[in-house]
Amino acid sequence: MAYESSVPYRAGTEGYTSFRIPAVVRARSGHLLAFAEGRVSSAADSGTIDLVLKRSADAGRTWGPLQVVARNGTGTAGNPAPVVLDSGRVLLLQVRNAADATEDRIRRGHVPPADGRRIWLQHSDDDGASWSPPREITGQAKLPHWRWYATGPGHALQLRHGPYAGRLLVPANHSTPPTDPQDSGTEPRYNGGHALLSDDDGATWRIGYTDSDSDSDTDTGRSVAPNETTAAELPDGSVYLNARNEAAAAWQRVDAVSTDGGEHLVRPFRPQAGLSGPAVQGSALHLGDRGALLFSGPAHPSARALMTLRTSRDGGLTWRTAHTVGGLPAAYSDLVRLDRDTVGLLYETGDFSAYSTITFRRIPVEEPT
Repeated sequence: MAYESSVPYRAGTEGYTSFRIPAVVRARSGHLLAFAEGRVSSAADSGTIDLVLKRSADAGRTWGPLQVVARNGTGTAGNPAPVVLDSGRVLLLQVRNAADATEDRIRRGHVPPADGRRIWLQHSDDDGASWSPPREITGQAKLPHWRWYATGPGHALQLRHGPYAGRLLVPANHSTPPTDPQDSGTEPRYNGGHALLSDDDGATWRIGYTDSDSDSDTDTGRSVAPNETTAAELPDGSVYLNARNEAAAAWQRVDAVSTDGGEHLVRPFRPQAGLSGPAVQGSALHLGDRGALLFSGPAHPSARALMTLRTSRDGGLTWRTAHTVGGLPAAYSDLVRLDRDTVGLLYETGDFSAYSTITFRRIPVEEPT
């Protein structure tokens, strides 16, 4: 199947060595907002990293000039998690840290809190043309003992159905110190997932559900460490959550459901073998009127390659392949609804490296069977 595609970001251009971590939303006007991390000096996950944006007025066929939405001096501003409110305002949650605060050092407790992962928020009332000054919300969004922290990455939600309609839900993840006081901290696992919730359009925030590998039960064989979670609202108002699994297990993805707007999980995250692939971020999107739940991510069993769109018609219980986007290297992605017949996929890909471009593809939505 042929796809219309465009390349909003290409490594080694526009003053950046690398672009990573895509996130995309459709503004109320119809403009698409494609966010990414612009990595200045290298492709590494730490260092001088800006949050950048390109906008499209023609559903992703062409893109406007690069905008720098957020800078953190010589440090990192990253993990974009945008959401479009009913009012039209676009919120952008993000995480910041010092340039030398690598993920490994943060997880091991070797970084002071002031230089570690902190959560910030910006907004735009003109479809992303201009942005408010950043506002820090770390005190509301992060528990004091959490070390590593990331919002998304990928689009967040404003719930549309049921008793929690209007609530903002941002999937996020964190790490915790070793639970054994004799542990020196040399093993920096201890991954956990959680949700950030707001019932006042982002004025205030609180932490909803939490789930982590410290909750794993060796008696039952549960080995789950949720990380980099994506969320989709189902037609009945429940929220489907799907996460990368950092535990040493045969399955690489885990999922869960919340029926109270992200406050709690019906049950802890559990394996989802129907979405085979490598350890990587993915994106979920529910089509609403078509009744299908979509998931984007690499489908190669061990390599970041073979970007694939998969679909579920039973709320994420079972999955099948809807579209194989391509067999090239591919990694992170985000999905957006364009119109009744089309979705957009913003994803990392390239001929020989998954990180050569961030490409946008328009993908027809299949008819129900």
